[in-house]
Amino acid sequence: MQLLHMMDDWTLCLEKGGQIDAIYSDFEKAYDKIPHKRLISKLHSYMIDEGVIKWIVIFLKARKYRVRVNGSYSGWHNVTSGIPQGSVFWDQFCF
Repeated sequence: MQLLHMMDDWTLCLEKGGQIDAIYSDFEKAYDKIPHKRLISKLHSYMIDEGVIKWIVIFLKARKYRVRVNGSYSGWHNVTSGIPQGSVFWDQFCF
């Protein structure tokens, strides 16, 4: 459904004479264990656009996890490294 929605939006944008800019990223392995603060620092050092960095910060912000063993759950803990597996990370821009 995501692909169909995206294609509809892109088609509408192009029909109106717009331009599509897309960012594709696969975080599955590259950032499996990197601390979030280090990732953001590296992005700044590579002079990545501040808007893109803010987008990534929002994606990573306030992630929590807990563990279940034999039906019992641990308390909630903050996720400070890695990228949530199975996450959908995309946006689109029409200019």
